[in-house]
Amino acid sequence: MISCHNLPKNALQKLLNPYQLNVISVRSDETIPGSFWGETEAGLINNRLYIQPDTPVHSALHEACHYICMDDSRRQQLDTNAGGDYDEENAVCYLQLILSDFLEGYDSLQQFSDMDQWGYTFRLGSAERWFHEDADDAKQWLMAKNLINEQQIPLWQLRKA
Repeated sequence: MISCHNLPKNALQKLLNPYQLNVISVRSDETIPGSFWGETEAGLINNRLYIQPDTPVHSALHEACHYICMDDSRRQQLDTNAGGDYDEENAVCYLQLILSDFLEGYDSLQQFSDMDQWGYTFRLGSAERWFHEDADDAKQWLMAKNLINEQQIPLWQLRKA
């Protein structure tokens, strides 16, 4: 599983700049603020994504995509629990896989493996099979919210409503 310290310096921040999401690094011996899962998992408070060097990249992308996919009113009150419904959670997983191919030092093939290793569960048994064979609803959700286009390219904007 690839950790944030394995990425080129500032790669995650460069990816997330269009979304006005600030990546804040905390020391390995500090608790990650806003972490829903605890330990080394990424945290969210307002427009800040908190990570440690050992935070898995898939965790950082997942939390970042929650921020991108939530509406403005939830984003303004964001502290630890991103919330959202089943459809939004699927969209978050789908978007994190798309964004991984735009992240220097990482890609969707690595993220498929990392997600499976972490324990994401999908009906077809793997993140890769879900993405390619069973996630049309997630893709449609992201397109309806103007977050990606039909070619699965990010539109580099936050969900509005």
